[in-house]
Amino acid sequence: MELTERDLIRNCQKGDSAAYEELTAKYYRRVLMVILGIVHHREDAMEVAQETFYKGFRNIKSFQGGSSFYTWIYRIAVNLAIDFQRRQKRAVADSRENMDDVVVASESLGTDPYRELRDRELGERLLAAIDELTPDHKAVILMRAVEGLSYKEIGRIMGCSEGTVMSRLHYARKKLQEKLGPDL
Repeated sequence: MELTERDLIRNCQKGDSAAYEELTAKYYRRVLMVILGIVHHREDAMEVAQETFYKGFRNIKSFQGGSSFYTWIYRIAVNLAIDFQRRQKRAVADSRENMDDVVVASESLGTDPYRELRDRELGERLLAAIDELTPDHKAVILMRAVEGLSYKEIGRIMGCSEGTVMSRLHYARKKLQEKLGPDL
């Protein structure tokens, strides 16, 4: 019999590490992709993801169920990724070298070489423009555009109001439009 997420959480809170492994397996990939979107370096993203789930395990007893487990762990991940990025302040060149991990999602699957090149260049410019956003603005644009989260979910994750989320999203989109101009 498959346990519900709530049952897994209760078991985790009682010290069942196998239950936490199930939760980790369920959300690891999604969390990793969000972190990768923020830090742009695969090894760093994997390190932050590991720290995210470790911190989640250490603090699972404080999880009260006011939100879903995913929202709770996602908030931990975003906060750790933003903190990591602030600490690292990698050189722009290093960040761009590792963007291939993220650019893959924006490449065209067609066979027209011109279109593939144009799409790849646009994807790279878009990622470079996103990379120039502040960590908070980068986080909200990725959560909304990539993950498709609602303003309410993003607010819970970021620890701010829906109004603040909308403001950050507006500012982030405006900056991207300024950078990319007619290509959008």
